[in-house]
Amino acid sequence: MARDPRYDILFEPVAIGPVTAPNRFYQVPHCNGMGHRHPRRHAAMRGIKAQGGWGVVCTEEVEIHPSSELTPYIEGRLWDDRDIAAMRLMTDAVHAHGSLAGIELAYNGHHAPNRDSRLPPMAPSAGPVIAHDPISARAMDKTDIRNFRRWHRDAALRAREAGFDIVYVYAGHDMTTLMHFMQRRNNRRGDEYGGALENRVRLTREVLEETRDAVGDTCAVAFRFAVDELMGDDGIAADGEGREIVEMLAELPDLWDVNVSDWSNDSVTARFAEEGYQDPYTAFVKSVTSKPVVGVGRYTSPDAMVAKIKKGQLDFIGAARPSIADPFLPAKLADGRADEIRECIGCNICVAGDNRVAPIRCTQNPTMGEEWRRGWHPETIAPKASDDPVLVVGGGPAGLECALQLGKRGYPVTLAEASGALGGRLNGETRLPGLASYGRVRDYREYLLRQMANVDIYLDSPLDADAVIEFATPHVVIATGSTWRRDGTGRTLHEPLQGIETLDTQKVLTPDDLTGEGGGAPLGRVVLFDDDHYLMGGVLAELLAARDGTEVTLVTNAPLVSAWTEYTMEQHRIQGRLIELGVTIAANRTLSSVTRDQAQTACVFTGRTETLAMDTLVLVTARDGLDGLFRDLRTRQENGGADHIRTLEAIGDCLAPGSVANAIFLGHLAARNLEGEPWDAALFNRELPEISL
Repeated sequence: MARDPRYDILFEPVAIGPVTAPNRFYQVPHCNGMGHRHPRRHAAMRGIKAQGGWGVVCTEEVEIHPSSELTPYIEGRLWDDRDIAAMRLMTDAVHAHGSLAGIELAYNGHHAPNRDSRLPPMAPSAGPVIAHDPISARAMDKTDIRNFRRWHRDAALRAREAGFDIVYVYAGHDMTTLMHFMQRRNNRRGDEYGGALENRVRLTREVLEETRDAVGDTCAVAFRFAVDELMGDDGIAADGEGREIVEMLAELPDLWDVNVSDWSNDSVTARFAEEGYQDPYTAFVKSVTSKPVVGVGRYTSPDAMVAKIKKGQLDFIGAARPSIADPFLPAKLADGRADEIRECIGCNICVAGDNRVAPIRCTQNPTMGEEWRRGWHPETIAPKASDDPVLVVGGGPAGLECALQLGKRGYPVTLAEASGALGGRLNGETRLPGLASYGRVRDYREYLLRQMANVDIYLDSPLDADAVIEFATPHVVIATGSTWRRDGTGRTLHEPLQGIETLDTQKVLTPDDLTGEGGGAPLGRVVLFDDDHYLMGGVLAELLAARDGTEVTLVTNAPLVSAWTEYTMEQHRIQGRLIELGVTIAANRTLSSVTRDQAQTACVFTGRTETLAMDTLVLVTARDGLDGLFRDLRTRQENGGADHIRTLEAIGDCLAPGSVANAIFLGHLAARNLEGEPWDAALFNRELPEISL
């Protein structure tokens, strides 16, 4: 299929100093939880991006010295020459597809507590480390500054030897020493590196100049800079010092990579920001410098990308999360397949992996992070092992993904969904406040499935065990989802809530009763008990607080509302919104008992109880997999009543209720392994430590 000529501008080559990018698609640096610990896994992931058409593919933060290391977080490392070979794995993988490889050199200063090296952190001025460890950074003296400059230059030379085409000088996200020197709040020096803005920028200027002197003849020098910290006068702002800094350094780097800070602002979830949300802060940069500019904003629309270029705001379309969701986004545009792009949903499950010190994963792209470990490719899959048909029961996230991949393999697939629409849990959850983007998970898969001649889809088709056996297919996959518990049991309560049996059924609600509702009747005084700690408790509190005649008290045994969303960097926004909506928050409390019009809570530390008036109880505790069909079929198999079924597997929430990302992964895993090794026997590649005696 021919490329749409409207997008031709995106495929123009662009010079960056001494190198030239083959197109305008630029995977900006992003963390991934693999780094120095899993270099082959990391290299394969970046190589897939290059194969998918990203003209520039960058690393994550790469530590340049052990006096600034981020243990336990797994970043890249270029401490000495021994790290070069691991870095070359990535550059070779990227160059194999004609793309440029970029490296983001980082010295994190008092953002890095040095838990492994145990060296004292250093900062422009003395003070506690940002990481909340009980240790303070010491102020850098002139010798320390000279050492830092030397370490950065040495790392740049190693980067060139490792094969990188673009070497970063990094001042962003409130994480790096260069940014700390530029910030008034972190730089209280009285010498030539402190005070006036020109002095606070001095070290950055020196490092830019020295990096160009070291490698600028063959490598482009990029400068990543957060032009606005969204702190007003308390920080760097695009209408103040941010613009002045760009003007001071305008022509020094070969490329400007601009964003906002901190990381939670740079990577806002879709619940709190739309595509292109950084434009108001970064749009000015291109008017100040003659050098190419890359910017981000979770761009997934090719029309929005073209508009940024034609308006003269950007030279490159930067992406982290969209390149994770679809490493082949550029290739699909090049081939005229824009409708097949797997669009980022802005859920930040990718970020959560890094924040949990685990390799990256993605809701939309279950192959992310598995390219080397399991040999998975986002666009190709092994062909079918036989002509046997497959029945997939359930059209939620897991069932859709499993059916899609089985269809790609070439199997004859029947997808049976009990309701009148595909999507399962997504159909309700996408109508909750801020979660509309999750509909992309359903829409992408449904669109592709309906193009496949070997896939039959049946709606309004509930199946029991007799119907499945009568279907006479040798392979059956059960993806019947889950339901929220209505008795209060979960992480905290291991038996039904005391007094729950005394409440009228209409006074006890779960997310199953509320997802998809907009308005609704007044519920009076609502006590919402959140023992789940992910999105659902907070989003339902927001939904109900907007309903007339409803007062919400959110009770959680965690210290924060939706506490797990600290890993997706949105917890502070969730709790802030609920406070603004007038939701009463009772944190560090568990629900201990209920009566017809009261709920008793208990402090998790002291056990001291308090009583809340209550008209309606909402329980967000745990989910039970709807595995009755699977268990019935398994029993019949064991008793010889379904001998023709050679494969019987439960997947997704039916097997293990969890996130949408987990459901997608389990559906994908089942499709990959059909008629192969069982998933628990398919050991994946591991990078083992090298032991020398």
